[in-house]
Amino acid sequence: MELNDALRTTGAIRDFRPDPVPDEVLHRVLDTARFAPSGGNRQGWRVVVVNDLATRVGIRDLYLAGWHEYLAQLEAGLVPWAPITDEQAEARAIADAPGVAERAAQGPGGFAEHLDTVPVILAVLADLRVLAAVDKGADRYTFAGAASIYPFTWNVLLAAREEGLGGVITTMPIRREHDVKVLLGVPAELAVAAVIALGYPSHQPRRLTRRPVEEFTTVDGFDGPPFAP
Repeated sequence: MELNDALRTTGAIRDFRPDPVPDEVLHRVLDTARFAPSGGNRQGWRVVVVNDLATRVGIRDLYLAGWHEYLAQLEAGLVPWAPITDEQAEARAIADAPGVAERAAQGPGGFAEHLDTVPVILAVLADLRVLAAVDKGADRYTFAGAASIYPFTWNVLLAAREEGLGGVITTMPIRREHDVKVLLGVPAELAVAAVIALGYPSHQPRRLTRRPVEEFTTVDGFDGPPFAP
C-alpha cells in the first residue's frame, strides 16, 4: 500500500480473526522488516516465533502479571512506570494489583487474557553486546540503545500491514523478563525488548487520533514558537 497511507493508518490492533497466518506470509513480513536501521548496521535483534501452546500460555500468564500492575496504576491516576513519578504512590498502586486481577477474572477478558490464542506471537530480543547505548551511565532513565531495536519492531507492523495483517507491539512481558527468558531459553547477554502479536484484524482502523505538529514541534528552542508552514 502507499507509504503515507500506511503510516497514517497503522494503529495498534489487538482483536484478530481466528484465521491462521501462513508461515510464508510471516516470513515475508520478517524479510521486509529486517531492513530497519540500526546503529552500525549491527542488527541486534533476534526473533522467536512462539508456536508451542504451553509456551504461549506461559507468555500470556507472565504478560497478565504486569498487565494487572499496569491497570492498578491507571486506577490510581498514574502513568504506569513513568520514569519521573510519585514512587510511593506507584508502590501503593502496584500492591493493589491482586485486587485488580481478581476483578478482571470475573469478566470475559480481552487481549491480555487471550494472548495465547492470537495467530502469531513474536518475542523480540535485543543483543546487549551490539547496542551503542550512548546514554549508558547517565543519571536519568536511559533509552538510547533501544533506537537500534524498535525501528525493527515498527517495520514488522508496517510490513504486516502490506500483507493485510494487523498487530501490536507490547513491552509488558519485560516486567517478568527473567521468567520470559527462562521460558524461551534466552542467553544472559540478550534482553527482552518486546512481544509482537499479529493476525488478520477483525477491524482495520482508517482514522487515527494524534496531536498536530504544532503541539510538539518548536523553532530554535524548547520554548520557541510552534513550527508551522
